[in-house]
Amino acid sequence: MAGVSSSVLRMEEIAGKGRGLVAARPLKAGQTVLTESPLVLYSASPLFASPAIAPCDCCFGSVSSDVVPCPSCSTHRFCSRECLSLALASSHSAWACRVLSSLTEHPHCSSMLREHPPERQVQARFVVAVQSLVLGSPSQLHTLLSLHGTPDDSVVQAARFLHSLLSLVCELQLSVDLTAQLLAKDRLNSFCLMAPYSPDGPQRSIRAYAIYPKSTFFNHSCIPNACRFDYVDKHDTNIVFRMIVDAAEGEEVCISYFRINRDYCTRKTILMEDYGFACECDRCNAEANWEGGGGDRSGDAPHVGFLRKYVCARKNCAGTLAPKDGDGLPPHLLECNFCGDLKMDSDEH
Repeated sequence: MAGVSSSVLRMEEIAGKGRGLVAARPLKAGQTVLTESPLVLYSASPLFASPAIAPCDCCFGSVSSDVVPCPSCSTHRFCSRECLSLALASSHSAWACRVLSSLTEHPHCSSMLREHPPERQVQARFVVAVQSLVLGSPSQLHTLLSLHGTPDDSVVQAARFLHSLLSLVCELQLSVDLTAQLLAKDRLNSFCLMAPYSPDGPQRSIRAYAIYPKSTFFNHSCIPNACRFDYVDKHDTNIVFRMIVDAAEGEEVCISYFRINRDYCTRKTILMEDYGFACECDRCNAEANWEGGGGDRSGDAPHVGFLRKYVCARKNCAGTLAPKDGDGLPPHLLECNFCGDLKMDSDEH
């Protein structure tokens, strides 16, 4: 698999799941198995939104008082000249800047967008980001189209609208069919990059969406053996996957698509509505039995101990804890992938 060391992970067909990633050799808890940069990255903010505290439009980290504006438009801001230079060469190219500005300034486009839900404005950002990517690197279109996701009627309808909208302000190289396919890939494969955690603040908001074409092949488990970390608050849009527990060679490496403390009914609904499948893992089977009035909830089920150990207890968090290895770090140190808190693994003392 390109970009992933064959000594760590390999892609295989997983029965009942399709493609997935498995351990190419024994993996240890705390081991980083994949670090990846985004192929497509775009703001989660609707085009006409005016957030009170807007993040950098490149790294999506917090912006201090020293804002660096885009030299061509008044709507995009950056945390540093380095981010501005990087954005101008990638996500905020001259073409993308012109098109995004036109969408808000063109009277007819503005009127059309305002008649639709804010989601359509965010989808417009995605289509512009992909078109900009393809203009600079046409081969990346094949990478995106190779991902999971098939358009349904609602996606096709959105694609028709966005294609007609963008055709008013630019020469769009993506057909309606391609636009629909890409929207479907984005819906199923994009990761959320979140605002920093605050114990007393509101729930973390989504700052950006990103597609990481290798990371998207991690399948879901309600008792995952790996979890994702991102460090947007440190001005880094890379995504990192680290093992929670050991995995044997040939064992599938799975993550959870949401916080692991969710109850059975919530997990079942999210997985079916957002991802189109029903989970039949040991945890789901046990908890389904509980929902039906059977089973023993005393704590003997393996996943109960797993949740007790690896769910962060910090206020307003409930993230996943994973061992943090590194030179100079004490052994048995756990890091939360949601709030960033560090704690010692009490089971190892």
